[in-house]
Amino acid sequence: MNTRLLDIVFNGVWKNNAGLVQLLGMCPVLAISTNVVNGASLGIATAVVMASSNATAAALRNLIPYEIRIPVFILIIAALVTIIDLALNAFLHPLYLVLGIFVPLIVTNCLVLARIEAFAAKNGVISSAVDGAAMGGGLVLVLSVLGGVRELLGTGALFNGIELVIPGAHPIHLLPHDYPGFLLAILPPGAFIVLGCLVAARNWSDARKAARVRPQPIRPAAELNA
Repeated sequence: MNTRLLDIVFNGVWKNNAGLVQLLGMCPVLAISTNVVNGASLGIATAVVMASSNATAAALRNLIPYEIRIPVFILIIAALVTIIDLALNAFLHPLYLVLGIFVPLIVTNCLVLARIEAFAAKNGVISSAVDGAAMGGGLVLVLSVLGGVRELLGTGALFNGIELVIPGAHPIHLLPHDYPGFLLAILPPGAFIVLGCLVAARNWSDARKAARVRPQPIRPAAELNA
């Protein structure tokens, strides 16, 4: 992978992470991230739509009149979301029932349209596909971590609902079975609190990194000779 593609991946996953930096698509981030399975599943569906819609828009960008580009982009996104929605309904129906309306609502996720307009409409197919996958991957990461923290605090286990994706699988209980659970963690206020902590942790990490690489001030020669 060349340097440009690596920069695109780093930008999408960390530098301009959709959930922690741009704070886009907050409705599904906060509503569906009650556990790892739900969060990761919706994130993966969004990432697939972003990668494929970016690639499609980049391939057709020279054929789309500038005046109607937004309706055409939305039509492309809607068609791909419909495919994902029908595929989930056909092959993972129990999970589809849990995710509910949030899969069709990917069409209205401002992050998807924003990446087409900001990147895919100006770049090639491969770069656009990588950008969409990286931005979607960053969202998957945030949804998985957010869902995992909320699920662990709320139930004492991880991967509740994994049987919806892998029949016969069971959640992992990390805390004692008599753990009473922290109800606030799996309620909407808990989503805001945990997300705020994740944003703060990322900002703290960036601040520490910036402090380490900051050049030391040059001391005057008179002080060095004293």
